[in-house]
Amino acid sequence: MKPIGIIAGTGFYSIDHLENPEEKVVSTEFGKAKAFYGTWNNREVYFLTRHGADHSLPPHKVNYRANIQALVDFGVQDVLAVNVVGGVDPKIPMGGLQILEDFLDFTKNRVSTFYDGQDGVIHTEVTNAYNKDLRELIKQAAKNVNIEVFTGGVYACFDGPRFESAAEIKMTSILGGTVVGMTGVPEVTLACEKGLRYAALSLVVNPAAGLSEAVITIDEINSIIKESGAKVIKILDETIKLLGSK
Repeated sequence: MKPIGIIAGTGFYSIDHLENPEEKVVSTEFGKAKAFYGTWNNREVYFLTRHGADHSLPPHKVNYRANIQALVDFGVQDVLAVNVVGGVDPKIPMGGLQILEDFLDFTKNRVSTFYDGQDGVIHTEVTNAYNKDLRELIKQAAKNVNIEVFTGGVYACFDGPRFESAAEIKMTSILGGTVVGMTGVPEVTLACEKGLRYAALSLVVNPAAGLSEAVITIDEINSIIKESGAKVIKILDETIKLLGSK
């Protein structure tokens, strides 16, 4: 079986379930990338934290191409991603989890493709960017461990590192966005270009700009990440078990 890739961001800097973790640094033609290699439910796993273990890398400085290329070089086929996000859809409570199905790309200043013309003009199909089979597997995993997840997620990605304006969030809502973040794109589209099966689970930690009069604090966000992050790990654990049975 091929190893599984896990990519996570804010609040997920290590995974206790990863047995005998070993740091792996790989040099790609797009730069260096670092991952932690170990086993989880008897499956080989490469865990990559977008912002670094010390959260020193802002979203617009993440080397998305190097990260995805590193997973390809490691022999990964299936990628399970976790995004900590702001909530746009009022049906999703703080601490709620949503399986992503599509995206809106509002980024402006990122290298977003592996195809720079050296192989001719290549257009990548992204209708199923979030792999349907993996999405269903995550949904089943959540059901198996009795954790509620919302489906139909549309991730709206902005460059950051600033937060979005209230008008930008209003636009996002009108266009069908359900959560908002700063790292989901071009990660998902680059994975698509490389033929990886990619799926993502979003953890909502705050209402997006203009949707609440209450000011949420960093302590409250960290508390949500700690409490609901445990649910994310449970779902990942069960998902890896289900992948092992395929």
